[in-house]
Amino acid sequence: MYPVPHPWCHMPKIRHFLIVVGLLAVCMLSVRIGFDSLIAATALPDTRPVTSPQILDRNGHLLRPFTVANGRWRLPVSLDEIDPAYLDMLIAIEDRRFRDHAGVDPRAFVRAAWQYLRNGRIVSGGSTLTMQLARLLDGGSTRQVSGKLHQIRAALALERRLDKDAILSAYLTLAPFGGNLEGVRAASLAWLGKEPRRLTAAESALLVALPQAPETRRPDRDPAAIRRARDRILVRAKTSGVIDDIELAAALREPVPGQRRPFPMLAAHLTWRQHRAHPTLATRHLTLDAGLQRRLETLAAERAPVLGDKVSVAILAVDHSSGEILASVGSANLFDDGRRGYIDMTRAVRSPGSTLKPLIYGLAFEDGVAHPESLIEDRPSGFAGYVPTNFDRDFQGTVTVRRALQLSLNIPAIRLLDAVGPARLVARMRRAGVRPQLPDLSPPGLAIGLGGVGVTLTDLVRLYAAIARGGAAVELRETLVTVQKPLSHSGPFSPSPQPLSREGRGALTATVLDERAAWSVASILAGAPAPVHALSGHLAFKTGTSYGYRDAWAIGFDGRHVIGVWTGRADGAPVPGLVGIDAAAPILFDAFARLGPRVPLRPAPPGILTATSADLPPPLRRVLDARQKNVAGITENPPEIAYPPAGSRIDLGLSAQSNAPQTDSRAVNLVLKVRGGTPPFTWFANGLPIAREPFARSARWIPDGPGYVTLSVVDGRGLAARVMAFLE
Repeated sequence: MYPVPHPWCHMPKIRHFLIVVGLLAVCMLSVRIGFDSLIAATALPDTRPVTSPQILDRNGHLLRPFTVANGRWRLPVSLDEIDPAYLDMLIAIEDRRFRDHAGVDPRAFVRAAWQYLRNGRIVSGGSTLTMQLARLLDGGSTRQVSGKLHQIRAALALERRLDKDAILSAYLTLAPFGGNLEGVRAASLAWLGKEPRRLTAAESALLVALPQAPETRRPDRDPAAIRRARDRILVRAKTSGVIDDIELAAALREPVPGQRRPFPMLAAHLTWRQHRAHPTLATRHLTLDAGLQRRLETLAAERAPVLGDKVSVAILAVDHSSGEILASVGSANLFDDGRRGYIDMTRAVRSPGSTLKPLIYGLAFEDGVAHPESLIEDRPSGFAGYVPTNFDRDFQGTVTVRRALQLSLNIPAIRLLDAVGPARLVARMRRAGVRPQLPDLSPPGLAIGLGGVGVTLTDLVRLYAAIARGGAAVELRETLVTVQKPLSHSGPFSPSPQPLSREGRGALTATVLDERAAWSVASILAGAPAPVHALSGHLAFKTGTSYGYRDAWAIGFDGRHVIGVWTGRADGAPVPGLVGIDAAAPILFDAFARLGPRVPLRPAPPGILTATSADLPPPLRRVLDARQKNVAGITENPPEIAYPPAGSRIDLGLSAQSNAPQTDSRAVNLVLKVRGGTPPFTWFANGLPIAREPFARSARWIPDGPGYVTLSVVDGRGLAARVMAFLE
């Protein structure tokens, strides 16, 4: 018998085995540490790609995108802006274990290799979405082994630095979809004409198939190829459980697009101007409403051909309560060279025709020169060598001021402008934010009342917005206050800008008209004859036609909105028969119909004098010009306000009283005195009658508060005097 070896006799072998195992563990650990260091040291391209600058409307809807520097469309997109069903299909087809692997899927590699050996061709790829993103970021080729190894290394590095949602979002921003389209959002807009928020199964399959062979499967080049690829993906999606039999059958019957659609280009003139002013901003939020903008652009495109071969249309819609521009249509067709559609006619300087008349009448009401029911003469007249005529070469005789404005009679308007002064008209226009351009830099004359001055459609909308607001000027605004992000920080890894606040915008301190005068003008314009087949009521509007039928205008407002319409040729050539009431007014009323329900006009402010012509104070019953007064021999001994003096500051204790508790009912009286003139005397404060004295040359008035006040007195012959004082 052989002796049994003692167990300790194998100690050298066990020791050697343990040493080998330890060495292998050390080697594997070293390899792992070295591999981790290698991955950590991997240099990656910028994972925040520059995306197309985009102009958005007030609700975040896309108005217009612009290409990036290399001419590619690469729109920013986040996962919550993409149909979840499309994401499920993409992952099921391209990378089913996307949520589980660390950037490389070994099982997918083995499957792809086996399919290649068995079929002799590539049936499915082994690249994960992360590997595809690495290739898109690097731009290198993966046909060589070294390129594929670099792609794997980059994918592993990406997985360590970004979460899965960020990787998927980046892939969906950079994936190629044919031509100069990158990213699923650009592809959805270009091939499907819609945002990728809601997609059918067929649309999702098409967008999954395109990046696999973006050039050979382009729908505009080979619709049959993209259909075959789409249908194969639909069948695979059914097998993977992403869609059911019913969805598959419906999707297979759905046609594929045959051509590429244009990107949105709403408010082309305004958005281009904004982009040029802020080229480094990735996102710009405007006050526009995309839906309204689209409807008004369609309206302009429909009406321009009816008006003439080279006639264009411009429309500007504004919320006059805030000054925010809701729609801006610069021309009827941007690409129509015959109409010079590239010119923004909302900012072109043109003759306003009769559209300035409401401000003339408002000044007359404010100064106590006239009342809406005052009588005024519409007869052939001359004014220091200027002899205006009415548009129809006819005269109405004696009419009320209300009727004269509603019929847009020229003689009464010039008569009132002669009384209030052309310089004051221009000054009030400037208060409204209007920049009038006078011919040859000459001082303003009476001709400006009939269009002898240059203004823009935007200027007129500013002016009418002030009248609509009760005489308070408003600043028009195109942009919302937002947190803007520069292009260098755009892309799927940066948050979208969010609107902050709309408060405090659109307000100016200037007063264009007294509130009562502005309301009187609005009430007159609300009763103007509406164009044929249009419904009047709740809409105050005025039309205008410039000399030689070059421009036709219509400006109107309700209790919330003001819309301005211009029609004519952009080159300034005459268009025979182009008249505001026939050409522009129907577009105005249609624009309000497309805006939505009309908002009632502002209610009458306190202190409105309601009376018939016969019941008005004698000085207001009839408007007389200077020539008529001379003929009547009443220019001697004109009235003059003796107290308060012009430009004086009078301490009545009003400031202290307004700040004190309202426990004292005592009223503060201001004594008014007049010298000269012939009784009776009628006194006005800011255009409102406050006292009538049959014989006395003094009167008492109770001011309603501190501030500037314009005091006027009209004697029995219609002669007037006016002063301005400050009460405190």
